[in-house]
Amino acid sequence: MTIAHPTNFYLRRVLTARVYDVARETELDFAPNLSARLANRVYLKREDNQPVFSFKLRGAYNKMAHMTPEERARGVFAASAGNHAQGVALSARKLGMRAVIVMPVTTPSIKIDAVKAHGGEVVEVVLAGESYSDAQRAAVELGAKRGMTFVHPFDDPFVIAGQGTVAMEILRQHQAPIHAIFVPIGGGGLIAGVAAYVKAIRPEIRVIGVQTEDSDAMARSLAKGTLVELSEVGLFSDGTAVKIVGEETLRICREYVDEILRVDTDAICAAIKDGFNDTRSMLEPAGALSIAGAKQYAEREGVRGQTLIAIASGANLNFDRLRFVAERAEVGEAREALFAVTIPEERGSFRRFCALLGDRGITEFNYRIGDTKRARLFVGIQTRNRGEPEQIAQAFAAGGFEVLDLTQNELAKLHLRHMIGGRTDLARDELLYRFDFPERPGALARFLNALDPAWNISLFHYRNHGADFGRILVGIQVPERDRVAFSEFLAQLGYVYSDESNNPAYQLLLRNDM
Repeated sequence: MTIAHPTNFYLRRVLTARVYDVARETELDFAPNLSARLANRVYLKREDNQPVFSFKLRGAYNKMAHMTPEERARGVFAASAGNHAQGVALSARKLGMRAVIVMPVTTPSIKIDAVKAHGGEVVEVVLAGESYSDAQRAAVELGAKRGMTFVHPFDDPFVIAGQGTVAMEILRQHQAPIHAIFVPIGGGGLIAGVAAYVKAIRPEIRVIGVQTEDSDAMARSLAKGTLVELSEVGLFSDGTAVKIVGEETLRICREYVDEILRVDTDAICAAIKDGFNDTRSMLEPAGALSIAGAKQYAEREGVRGQTLIAIASGANLNFDRLRFVAERAEVGEAREALFAVTIPEERGSFRRFCALLGDRGITEFNYRIGDTKRARLFVGIQTRNRGEPEQIAQAFAAGGFEVLDLTQNELAKLHLRHMIGGRTDLARDELLYRFDFPERPGALARFLNALDPAWNISLFHYRNHGADFGRILVGIQVPERDRVAFSEFLAQLGYVYSDESNNPAYQLLLRNDM
């Protein structure tokens, strides 16, 4: 759909867009915590505050509002990963039009339910394919059979112009100097509209797109100079999981976008946390892409004292993903490093290990006895910068411990950290206890120092969950003759505890009958 438009084509289209029958002018909020961390003035354009919790409403309604009476009578069809679908659904109900919406089967249920709620009786939802591109093919076949008009989620001038009203609001809301505007990219509709408008009005402002490393069709297409279709796309940022971008969006990006950044899943999770810390809203992964990009850019370029604007594009986050987001955010912020450390299986090794940590906090500690000579630990450690994991690894090596840095190891971060353990014949006389203790530096060391050296630790699990108290699961080998002394130890320790030695799950999965 390559179109030779005069330079003011999109400027006129944005200025005359019909979006405010259903959309609202969203806030441009100062982000104090992000600003302090990045040493720049960071603002968030709060498109997550739209009625459908996403900017997509703008483009969908602008397209549908400009249809002819004949087109409206036939109805519309659309393909979407969720947010565009909600925009089409609400627009259809507002305009009294029938709509069929095809969504990938991977779409979070929160978005599917929202589409049905926004559209009411005029909207039919069909699930097909695993990505937007798959759903689009199914939608085109279905729409052709019914004679409906296609509402493209990004590659349509009316849709692009509707999304461009985001930029119109930004420049009206912040008339002082702006160094850069960061825009998430899926198919490119939002960044095309934003870039075309910004470069027409204030060309000195940098427009920077942000994509995930595993869904970077726009970045690859720009590099090659033609459309590149990805064989697979990552699904964590489902709102930007697009295999091929649009011809028109690519043309506009080639002309007006300054650069595109790629970010990984950990960076997105950290950005979701950043957004929450400053707004108390929980952005979806696609909605936090721009924040991740702004952080990467500020660190790479070393800019200070500049105004950076990130478009927080959506907040349709599936609640079930919060556990994963919280788990990965610390690594994404370079505040946690993960290690596999091998230490001698002998008395005092744990104490020597803790001594090497100094005042650093432990975020996770997994261990299960499995060898008479060596103990292998999975350890998470709080860090202050991206160079610190290497320093920690060097300290362990200097202390005589074998160490493997797992901070960037996807298998370890996603699976292995939860799989440390199992049955063992070495855990004789094992007692299993849960402890709650104050979450403060030194609490773990105090626990270890209070243990009688004759009692061997055979299992240990700890994970910092950000609460005021920590939880430890520990297996301790205590001979029958020492059980009274062990009871006295528990009383003197002062921590809340629970005996789990007879827990059926422990008996089944971790304990050998002896």
